[in-house]
Amino acid sequence: MSLAAGEVHVEPSHGTGATTAFVTGVLAIDSYPQLRDGLLKLSAEAPDGLIADIGGLTIHDPALVTVFSLVAMRIGDWPGIPFAVVTDRPEHRAMLGARTVDRFVPVHDDRDTAEQRLQRPPRRRAAQLLARSANSSALARDFVRRVCAEWTVPDLAEDALLVVTELVENVIRHTESAPRVRLELRRDLLSVAVTDDEPRPAVLRERLGALEPGLGLRMVAEVAKVWGCSRSWSGGKVVWAVLPTRTAPSGDRDGR
Repeated sequence: MSLAAGEVHVEPSHGTGATTAFVTGVLAIDSYPQLRDGLLKLSAEAPDGLIADIGGLTIHDPALVTVFSLVAMRIGDWPGIPFAVVTDRPEHRAMLGARTVDRFVPVHDDRDTAEQRLQRPPRRRAAQLLARSANSSALARDFVRRVCAEWTVPDLAEDALLVVTELVENVIRHTESAPRVRLELRRDLLSVAVTDDEPRPAVLRERLGALEPGLGLRMVAEVAKVWGCSRSWSGGKVVWAVLPTRTAPSGDRDGR
């Protein structure tokens, strides 16, 4: 095997406070996507936090440790969970420090310390599995209305109803799966996520005419602060959108 070649294995261990990803193998150019995608898939399962234990990882190119900064930024948008790296190897710490990764991702010597120091933002979470039927989007809207009322965030309800309608209708049209809706509220952000069992990436269709069902990509992108499609560790995918409160600064809506 050449120095450029490598293979990474990510093995999850789900705890009560966080999920630990035990990372082993060789981080090289060709295994970089394996590590990135493995960590992002685990984050899509919505644990309270994610810890990457890289004590068993060999790193040939120090520049590749920036994968951890990328993962931290991605999951900072959604699902908005804390992320940390664990290693007791001095060479790892030197690489992370040289690439300033430790400025964006906390680095600890052991998992117990990492879990204790995870900065978990206050959040509320509600989920609903919907029966697959012509009424699925209507049931999803009822669920969103009820939760937004319970959480006293009526200013978020209108945009959330638009988004959940489009995401659920896409599941019904393009998969054989029953849609699962998940709402999460953290600080001034409400995330709307819809999960299905189809691993193919979602393509939100543009609305072709006034009579076309669904809102299309343009409307989802307009009302959301950020949105995306993430593969999940258990298979399938999650399509999600993060909505800012109407009272948030205007720069928050366009991501600045």
